[in-house]
Amino acid sequence: MRSIYLVLDMENDLVAEEGPNGKGPLGQQVRSRGIIPRTAAAIAKARAAGIPIGYVRVGFSPDYREAPGTSVIFNGARQHGLFKLGTWGTEVHKDIAPQPGDFDIVKHRVSPFYGTNLEPILRAHGIQRIFCSGVSTVAVVQGTARDAHDRDYVCVVLEDCCAAATAEDHEAGIRALQRFATFATSEAVDFKG
Repeated sequence: MRSIYLVLDMENDLVAEEGPNGKGPLGQQVRSRGIIPRTAAAIAKARAAGIPIGYVRVGFSPDYREAPGTSVIFNGARQHGLFKLGTWGTEVHKDIAPQPGDFDIVKHRVSPFYGTNLEPILRAHGIQRIFCSGVSTVAVVQGTARDAHDRDYVCVVLEDCCAAATAEDHEAGIRALQRFATFATSEAVDFKG
């Protein structure tokens, strides 16, 4: 079964210690759960297995023309100047930076399937199974798993490479996905299996 590993929203505005969320609850969870080193280990395993890597990033033009005015999440981003494409904030964290040949999937909504190049990439490469992880468990991870399920992909969430603003939110997000995905860890995942 052909697979891809999607690294979800691991961009500086969300996960860098010196970024706008780094000192807040999400940043604290990212650090306490070891999300960046665990994700780096999972990426290395996927590369060793010959599995393509896709980096999903949320980002907008400087004037936020793609952001819906009806969205609480994205209105907050606009208000605080987050997720501007072409800035340090929308770059993938340096410790898990993309390499040549990796896929860059830029999204303007929560789900990486909506209005992006993800589905053409999956079809072009005959992908049937999506491994994924990232932040936040209750947003992009849930959106990816649910949309993958409804498009008939097998979805495996690397639970120990995901975080939300609180441990309780993360655990609730994982519980909510049990009908849509299976779970693995960065240590136990078998990208070839």
